[in-house]
Amino acid sequence: MFSDLNVFKVAYAMATHAGQRQAVISRNMANADTPGYRARDIEPFSKAFENTSSTPAMVATRPGHLNGVGADGRLWAEQVRAGAVDPNGNGVSLEEEMLKAVEVKRQHDRALAIYKSSIGILRTSLGKA
Repeated sequence: MFSDLNVFKVAYAMATHAGQRQAVISRNMANADTPGYRARDIEPFSKAFENTSSTPAMVATRPGHLNGVGADGRLWAEQVRAGAVDPNGNGVSLEEEMLKAVEVKRQHDRALAIYKSSIGILRTSLGKA
């Protein structure tokens, strides 16, 4: 009965996506003064979640094995973001990155709220409120 609760899988995927996107944003901010560095990003969770199938993905044991998720655990591919470029070739805007960091924090908080609420509902249904 409780072996396949998709709400927990979605909350986990949302939190994982937020963590990976935060890492990309942090790397962008760290390279804000690096000549030639272009800002990177990963696709929003809603778009990534729409593209996933109901069957779980295979996990690769080495790069290129079965086209599964790599050993580093990255589920979402990084893309170089188009936009304005400074004279030194750098495409990072600290203001944009700060706004994205806030958006990612909200996504992570939302994932935790979903998880917490689902645990509460599950405990109530078992009579252990």
